[in-house]
Amino acid sequence: MKNLKKQRRIQIIAVAAVALTVSTALIGFAMKDGINLFRSPTQVVEEPPRPNEVFRIGGLVLEGSLIRGEGTAVTFEVTDTNATVPVSYTGVLPDLFGENQGMVGTGTLQDGVFVASEILAKHDETYMPKEVVDALKEQGVYQSSAE
Repeated sequence: MKNLKKQRRIQIIAVAAVALTVSTALIGFAMKDGINLFRSPTQVVEEPPRPNEVFRIGGLVLEGSLIRGEGTAVTFEVTDTNATVPVSYTGVLPDLFGENQGMVGTGTLQDGVFVASEILAKHDETYMPKEVVDALKEQGVYQSSAE
């Protein structure tokens, strides 16, 4: 009788360990495409991402770089004042999107051009995405409007 209880416990522990391993693997696999790392233009230039890696880039839209193409196609350059990355986007831009404004884009780097699938812009006169502020502070060029 004791041997049967011991064998049953071992079976339950083994099944639980297998279930935990499988669920952890499934969660990791599901999150693989859902995690978008943020990079500044300097980081993208210094260490380009893998081909087809989806990531977020943020910085300021370089003045004089915004070119509207046919339909909803737009090209511009994003900068952190240290490096500049060209961006291509097809879609409707946010109303407050403009030159010398903070932006964050999600997409991939293709032949040196960031092809964005989504563009976010600031929402009022003082807002800039946290990642952009952190990257600009790291470069030593960010000055808060409250200062």
